[in-house]
Amino acid sequence: MTDSAQSDATVSYAAAGVDIEAGDRAVELFAPLAKKATRPEVRGGLGGFAGLFALGNYRQPLLAAGSDGVGTKLAVAQAMGKHDTIGIDLVAMCVDDLVVCGAEPLFLQDYIAIGKVVPEHVADIVSGIAEGCVQAGCALLGGETAEHPGVMEPGEYDVSATAVGVVEADELLGPDRVRKDDVVIAMASSGLHSNGYSLARYVLLEKAGLLLDAYVEDLDRTLGEELLEPTRIYAKDCLALADECEVHTFCHVTGGGLAGNLARVIPTGLVAELSRGTWVPGPIFRLIQNVGKVPQAEMEKTFNMGVGMVAVVAPEDRDRALAMLTARHIDAWELGTIRDADDLQAPGAVVLTGDHPGY
Repeated sequence: MTDSAQSDATVSYAAAGVDIEAGDRAVELFAPLAKKATRPEVRGGLGGFAGLFALGNYRQPLLAAGSDGVGTKLAVAQAMGKHDTIGIDLVAMCVDDLVVCGAEPLFLQDYIAIGKVVPEHVADIVSGIAEGCVQAGCALLGGETAEHPGVMEPGEYDVSATAVGVVEADELLGPDRVRKDDVVIAMASSGLHSNGYSLARYVLLEKAGLLLDAYVEDLDRTLGEELLEPTRIYAKDCLALADECEVHTFCHVTGGGLAGNLARVIPTGLVAELSRGTWVPGPIFRLIQNVGKVPQAEMEKTFNMGVGMVAVVAPEDRDRALAMLTARHIDAWELGTIRDADDLQAPGAVVLTGDHPGY
């Protein structure tokens, strides 16, 4: 055999950096985990070219869909070599957008792009996605793992997903239902959730030089453990609340902060007047602000500041809503009130007043 023929004989997909056998092994590892995240409406099984889902009986169903990722929180997971919670964040970012309009999450499909398939790492990622789906009450209907040699480094990966839900047309929540004197109820976040990590990493890791494995007394755990705290999934709690109370809309607090996101569900002519005096942001927010000397306005524009989800409810259901959330182990409180814009003469749809106690 000539040198040229010998060289040609070694050309393969594996030589180009794609290991199909490793991908198959990853599927073997995560398939049992993914099967736990199912619903009765699922048809077929994993491994088909398309996921199948029976929609069921609805009077006038509206399908809702949302796609998202988890941003640079991935960099923290990769630096720590901990990959089993980032999938919970991914599910949360998708399904909690759906419930804002009252839609029940039905199923989710994920996409994992990775520099080199390490079966155990992929299985860890999918285990988190499956756990998130279980928490949200939706099925993991399938997904894709794509190996990208030469484009991504072996230890790098990115994740995204699309979730699909359904709501009856006459039960659709949104700005058109919001009324003057409605009560704004806050639901506590579990931490940073999945937004603002570029600023958090810059302040804490680059500017302050803190280490991810360093114990931080104010956090009562390592910095890395705090930064990887999974995003809280509110889907089941919000749906339960809408079933029992007159909820007019929800607001998922993500990039853009509390005011920026709540403004999206406040109709023209009304203003949400909120009081900072009703809650104290968690220690991670104080740490970032103090270490980085980050202005309050920048903090509120970037982070959720301790409020992960908001419900706007009819005033007569205020007490019932708070009691229900408390019974479901959600820290919730009255954040403010919907006011007439002319009465308040506010510059925007959301006004935050006062200061956080002891902050």
